Amino acid sequence: MKKLLKILGILLIIVVVFAAGGYIYLSAAYPKVSAAPDIRIEPTPERLERGKYLANSFAFCIDCHSDRDITKFGMPVVPGTEGKGGMDYGEGAGFVPTSNITSDKETGIGSWTDGEIFRAITSGVNKEGKFLAPMMPYPMFAQMDKEDLYSIIAYIKTLPPIKNKVPEKDLKFPVNLIFRTIPADVNVFGKRPDGTDKIKLGEYNGVACKFCHSPSDKGVFIPGKEFSGGVEFPMPDGSIIRSSNISPDKETGIGSMTKEVFIAKFKSCLDESNLDPKTRGFNTPMAWNFIAKTATTEDLSAIYDYIMAQPPVNNKVEKITLQGLK
Repeated sequence: MKKLLKILGILLIIVVVFAAGGYIYLSAAYPKVSAAPDIRIEPTPERLERGKYLANSFAFCIDCHSDRDITKFGMPVVPGTEGKGGMDYGEGAGFVPTSNITSDKETGIGSWTDGEIFRAITSGVNKEGKFLAPMMPYPMFAQMDKEDLYSIIAYIKTLPPIKNKVPEKDLKFPVNLIFRTIPADVNVFGKRPDGTDKIKLGEYNGVACKFCHSPSDKGVFIPGKEFSGGVEFPMPDGSIIRSSNISPDKETGIGSMTKEVFIAKFKSCLDESNLDPKTRGFNTPMAWNFIAKTATTEDLSAIYDYIMAQPPVNNKVEKITLQGLK
């Protein structure tokens, strides 16, 4: 018996040594990302206009990196907080606050080069080369047209400085190691569709729809579950809301929804008198009014065409677990 315990003790020590070695290796070797590119982005009027449109709509820069009013449906951005960061999007992975992306040089990105900002939003590392959690959807931005990325950078550099020191993220094990290995160099970027192919245009603008409405495992979408919903989002009042099934399944998705109704659901949130979550019975992080204020009807129409071209997935989502609205 003593011999068996001794053998088990030795095996345990070996396992611990290998585990510790693996942890040290991952911590030291990753992320593996090249130095920031030496670029200077000219803030032309065209880039500023395009960047403003994207950052305030389908790229969700301002929506995620600002304070949001939890007393209103869709939690709209609180005016005057655009880009200050601090909202926690870690969900079950830990504490992951959004960064301050204003032009403040001490607490924001005012001291960053254009190349460092570009590397952050496409490869997933900050100015110091530390990894960003993929709650910041840099794999999504890496699929965009480089010119659109330049436009976004040109625009966010115009955000007024807000002094707001955001705490460091605090990820749980093992995601703190897994997320460290995800950042990577990007050599091939996407191409913005010219608009004649509505489905391609919808796919380009609707990447965030897939990001929030598709179940994933360790940052990778589960094959066959795209757009089927069920992704959980903890709410400030303790409730859990789950993203809807937006696949074209007619029973559990939006397959029976017309394009006109689809677009109208967004535009209805422009009515400020209709934004009390208590009258609706729940609140949601889905940025209905944020998108409605900026996105064009043409782009929303293209997103509808793209979604309807996807395979239907039968998945009935229990949308809300209420803990009581405050």
